[in-house]
Amino acid sequence: MTMSTGIFERALGDDFARLHPQLQRRFGVGLEAGYGCIGRGTMTEVRRGPWWTLPFLLIGTFRNILFPERGRDVPFRIDNHAYLDDFGRETVTFVRTMEVRPGRRRRFDATMIYSDARRRVVDYLGTHQHLAVDLDLAVTDDGALQLTSGEQRFYEGPLAFRFPMLFSGRARLRERYDDEQQRFLIDLEIHNDILGFLFGYRGAFTCEFVDGPAPATVKPYREELRE
Repeated sequence: MTMSTGIFERALGDDFARLHPQLQRRFGVGLEAGYGCIGRGTMTEVRRGPWWTLPFLLIGTFRNILFPERGRDVPFRIDNHAYLDDFGRETVTFVRTMEVRPGRRRRFDATMIYSDARRRVVDYLGTHQHLAVDLDLAVTDDGALQLTSGEQRFYEGPLAFRFPMLFSGRARLRERYDDEQQRFLIDLEIHNDILGFLFGYRGAFTCEFVDGPAPATVKPYREELRE
């Protein structure tokens, strides 16, 4: 695999070809591919855990990582664009915007790279890339992409440490393409090892594939070299 291969194909290797063709196109966004992807649709359900999970979710709003609102039929958009970051790494944005109620929008900001050292995709969460998360990727028998988050590391100035999972959550995401509906279907759940279910959403969307550079509005305010 080379830099001309997208970050997800590098991570999945030969299994990338087992993805549904529409998922290959969607997760093929990269510098060499020369296109981005804008998805628009509806989250049929946005959920959160019991009241004691609120501190985790409220803290996440400061860096566009999590949020406490719940809802049904929530308008949704995801922006995937590739760009070269200040350290020369191919980076793909995963910026999800939800209109949780009229006049209130919430964002999940993430930027992903392929780490040669870790031999996997590393997901930087939030607007300042403070949290780096290892991602385990797999392709299911029906051609869906399954994503599970692993070890997390916190970086801020001279600080660098493995983030204790007691204070964070593990994400499990499944995305597939429904040929009958001609839409992408997504289902995400985040669980804490002690508190249990923290947050989740499920919904459907269609994609528009676009040319041009990544907009500044989907890039992080700060970039982190450490993986």
